[in-house]
Amino acid sequence: MNLIILDRDGVINYDSEQFIKSPDEWRPIPGSLEAIALLNRWGWRVVVATNQSGIGRGLFDMDTLNAIHDKMIKSLAQIGGRLDAIFFCPHPADSPCECRKPKPGMLIEIGERFDADLTSVPVVGDSLRDLQAGVAVGGLPYLVLTGKGTKTRDDPQLPPQTVIFDDLAAVAAQLTA
Repeated sequence: MNLIILDRDGVINYDSEQFIKSPDEWRPIPGSLEAIALLNRWGWRVVVATNQSGIGRGLFDMDTLNAIHDKMIKSLAQIGGRLDAIFFCPHPADSPCECRKPKPGMLIEIGERFDADLTSVPVVGDSLRDLQAGVAVGGLPYLVLTGKGTKTRDDPQLPPQTVIFDDLAAVAAQLTA
């Protein structure tokens, strides 16, 4: 099984400093949905792992998060794409939970759910915490320069094995070449 784990905000859709708090605010980055559909056609299982501290902060509720994800799923379906699962951490940044990236709990759960060894699984993100969570489970850190990616690229803590791509479409092109 080919498995890839994607962050959501800044990788699939445009990010916002004020959080994505409604379906209207969720806008796909050009080429990202097509990239997921391409990965699907090549047999990749695509899973999203996203920190959603806006829930814990009271900025939006579970119904709103479900509506945002429903919009993403329907947008993908319109072009023949799909997600195999969406995992999220609802806790605020100061929470002692194990699921909030950069901690690896959410990714460990993905590995368990899919009965997959995450060693060498691409973990695609635009922030350092996405990449650190991937490295913690033995995954391959893939940085996209969308979202916070250009800032992250210059972070001295960037894992040395990080592979850098312009966007999710470039990741999909390489993995399906």
